[in-house]
Order: sequence, then structure tokens, then C-alpha cells
Amino acid sequence: MPLTAVLAVLLAAATHATWNLYAKRAAGSRHFVWLYSMGSVLIYTPIVLSIVLLDRPQFGLRHWLALSATAVLHLCYSLMLQAGYRASDLSLVYPLARGSGPLLSFFAAVILLGEHITTLSVLGVVLVVSGILLVSGLLLEPHKAPRAGILYGLGTGAFIAAYTINDGWAVKVLMISPFIVDYVGNLFRVMVLAPRAWTDRSRLREEVRLYLKPALVVSVLGPLGYILVLYAMRVAPISHVAPMRELATLIGTWFGARLLREKSAPQRIFGAVCIVAGVVSLALADAR
Repeated sequence: MPLTAVLAVLLAAATHATWNLYAKRAAGSRHFVWLYSMGSVLIYTPIVLSIVLLDRPQFGLRHWLALSATAVLHLCYSLMLQAGYRASDLSLVYPLARGSGPLLSFFAAVILLGEHITTLSVLGVVLVVSGILLVSGLLLEPHKAPRAGILYGLGTGAFIAAYTINDGWAVKVLMISPFIVDYVGNLFRVMVLAPRAWTDRSRLREEVRLYLKPALVVSVLGPLGYILVLYAMRVAPISHVAPMRELATLIGTWFGARLLREKSAPQRIFGAVCIVAGVVSLALADAR
């Protein structure tokens, strides 16, 4: 894996965990997804326009299908993630979302593509499942486990798995610019969520006052982190890049435990370590 790709993924992991911390702090916002998506569109429009004018990309049916898919999948991902943060802790929802994505990708590869199961891949599955159980609290106190947070985390992971495969194909095979892939998702969210924001203008104005800083942070760091990941996918195997992103799991869980003072910190941090170790095992098994 090229050093530039490794550095891009490491920086992306830090930015991803950071913007999720701010998204959690804005969990009470009804229009936060629209706010940060609008901010991203305004900030990144000059860059995307320059790419379009200079490169003049020629898009066919496959390109538009890939962009349409990323728009829908990222909309669902964003809404489910923010709903999860309203329902539960960052140190629960975040590692569940980040850990279940590669796990679902593994099962899809085995069932749909007929890929072989190895000892290392089985170990990876066991570690990821164990980590998810630890993070969710199902091993120690199943009756107290926050079911809403678990469901939102796993649902978010399903969308992560789906858009990772689609977007990796878009930048690696179709050679669509990572800036365009991310921009289309933000533009689509702005258009879909605009009617609700318009009809609730008084609440929107109040939320701009309350959540302007978190929205600006996510507007900048959200696209930046994902563009770095897409660049890494273009120059390195997707099966290596996707697991490396899970380093953000440790950072996000630590943020929730230390900065937000969420409960069950040691258990969740250890569970996050298991998830990362399991994802790395799946990557190594895939690479052999």
C-alpha cells in the first residue's frame, strides 16, 4: 500500500472521528444534516467547478448510476447516524457503525461472491462480533443494553458497507474525481432536506445560532476526510483502505468516553480495540 495512501487514511480517520464528535454535540438539532450539507456545498463548490472546467469529465450511464447511488446512500447514512446520536452515546453508535460495515462486507463477499473463508478471516469475524457485543453492553447487562443505539449503529454500518463499495468503484474503475463523488452526496442532501428546513424556518434560525460551530466543523472535515479516503481507494486496494479507516473507531470511542463523559468507558474502549483488531484480521485475510 503506497505511503501516500496510508497517510491519507490516517488523516481521514482523525478528521472523521473529530467531525463525529461535533455531530454528537449537535444531536439535539432537527436540521443539522441540512446545515452541514449546505455548508459543504458552499465551501467546496469553487473546487468542484474548477475540476469540471479543467478536466471536462465525460459521464455515461454508469457514471450517473454510481453518482445517484452515492447520493441516496449517503443521505440515508447521514440521517441514520444523526438519529443514532440523538438516541444514544457516541461511544456506542460510532464503533458499532464503523465495525459492522467491514463485517457486513465480509459476509456479502462470502455469500454473494463465493470468496473463501480462512482461519484469519474467522478470527476477524469473532473479534468484530465480540467487540460489538462489548461496546453495546450485551455481554454484561443485556437487559440494560440501549437497543435504539444498537439498531441505529448497525443500520449505519450497513449503509457504510454499501457506499464504500459503490464509491470505491466510482473513483477506481470509473475514474470519477473524489471531489465530485462527495459533492454530489452533499448537494443531494441539501435539495432533499430543503423543503423541511424551509417550512420550519423559525426552528432553523434558532439552530443556526446554537449549532453554527459544529455545522462548520462538519462542513469542512466531513468532505475532507472522505475525499482523502476516496483518493486512497484510487491508488490502493479497497479491501485494505476500508479496514484502515477503522482506526477512527478507537479515536471516536475515546472522544465519547473522555470528552463527553459517557458511561462504561473501559468496556467500550476494549470493545473498540477488538473491532479494530478484527477488521485488520479481515483485511489481512483478504490480502493473502
